[in-house]
Amino acid sequence: MAASPKIGIGIASVSSTHRVSAASSALSPPSHLFFLTTTTTRRGSSFLLRQQPNRTRSSDSLRLRVSATSSPSSSGEIIENVVIIGSGPAGYTAAIYAARANLKPVVFEGYQMGGVPGGQLMTTTEVENFPGFPDGITGPDLMERMRKQAERWGAELYPEDVESLSVKTAPFTVQSSERKVKCHSIIYATGATAKRLRLPREEEFWSRGISACAICDGASPLFKGQVLAVVGGGDTATEEALYLTKYARHVHLLVRRDQLRASKAMQDRVINNPNITVHYNTETVDVLSNTKGQMSGILLRRLDTGEETELEAKGLFYGIGHSPNSQLLEGQVELDSSGYVLVREGTSNTSVEGVFAAGDVQVMLWNFYPSFNVGINSVKSYWFDNCVSYSPICHSRTMNGDKL
Repeated sequence: MAASPKIGIGIASVSSTHRVSAASSALSPPSHLFFLTTTTTRRGSSFLLRQQPNRTRSSDSLRLRVSATSSPSSSGEIIENVVIIGSGPAGYTAAIYAARANLKPVVFEGYQMGGVPGGQLMTTTEVENFPGFPDGITGPDLMERMRKQAERWGAELYPEDVESLSVKTAPFTVQSSERKVKCHSIIYATGATAKRLRLPREEEFWSRGISACAICDGASPLFKGQVLAVVGGGDTATEEALYLTKYARHVHLLVRRDQLRASKAMQDRVINNPNITVHYNTETVDVLSNTKGQMSGILLRRLDTGEETELEAKGLFYGIGHSPNSQLLEGQVELDSSGYVLVREGTSNTSVEGVFAAGDVQVMLWNFYPSFNVGINSVKSYWFDNCVSYSPICHSRTMNGDKL
C-alpha cells in the first residue's frame, strides 16, 4: 500500500493565509502547494482551500472550496455556498443532502413558475409506488415530509419566486420577489410543466379524472378497470396508452391529425394492441360529468366533418408533452431546442461552472423518481467539484457520513 501524502504547514507573517505543502517523498519537490485561507462571517468561520501547481512541474491548477458556512465578499456582503431554485422532489432532495453536508443551502421554493411549492406531485392524489409507504401517500403529504426533512437539517426555505438570476460572473446573483442573494453555486431544479388543453372544465376535474402522468396515476383506484382516453399522437401519448392497458378495461387514443407522429415501432405496438382504439382527426372539446359530479365522458369533435360525439370514459390523460421551466437560464447556459438544460453526460453540470441542473428541467422523464437521483447527483457534483476529490479536510467531513 502506498504511503499517504504528508501535509506540512508553514505559517508566514505576511498574511493570514496558511501554506500547506504535500510531498510524497523528502527527496522530490511537491507537485502542488495548498493555501488555506480562513475568514470569519456572521455564521462562523469559512475556509478556502486553493491548490496551486509547483513551478518545478507542469500541472493543471485546481481551485477547491471548503466551507461549512457562508463567506463574505470584499465589500463584506454575505455570499452563500449554494442556492437551490425549485421545490419539487429534485429540489428538496438536493436541499436535504446539501444541508446534511453542512453547506447551509438557501432554497427558493417558488410559487408561480411551476405551481405551488412541491412541484407536480402537489397535484397527484395518491402515490402508491414510493418505497416506505405500503398504504400509499398523497403527493402533497410526501412533499411536505420532504420539506420538513430539508428544514430540519438546516436548509433556509423561502416560498418566493425567483424573478431573475445572473450566472455570467461569479459570485452569482439570485433576485427573488423579496430579496437578492449572492452565491458560489446554483442548483436549478424548477422542473417542467405539463402542457394542457385548457378545456372549459379542466380545472374542475384536474386530479379527479384528468391527469398528465399515466405512470403516476394509472394504477389509482379511480382509473383501475375503467375506460380511459389519452390525448396526443407522439411517443409520449402512445407510451401512456400502452402503459394504461395494464389497468384499464379499454383505452382510446385521441389524435388530432390523420396519422400518428410516434416512432414506427410505437405505432405498430399501438395499432396491434386490441385494447387500444385510435381516433384520428379528433379534437377533445371538454369533459362530461354525471349527476354525482364525477367525470363520465369526453365531448369530441371530428375535425374533418365537424361532427360532435360523446365518448364514455372515466379518465383523460394528456400525452402532449411538457415545457421545461428554464426561462431564467435563457441566454446564460446552454439549452436544447426544446428549452431543456444541457448537462455534461453522467453529471448535473451545465455549461457554466458552478451551475447545476436537477430533475425534469434537464431530463425528459415524467416519472418523478429520476428527480430524486438527479437532486442527489447535483449535490454530489457540487461537493466533488469543489472539494471532496482532493482535500484531506473534506474527506474528514464527507456529507456528514452520507456516502454518496
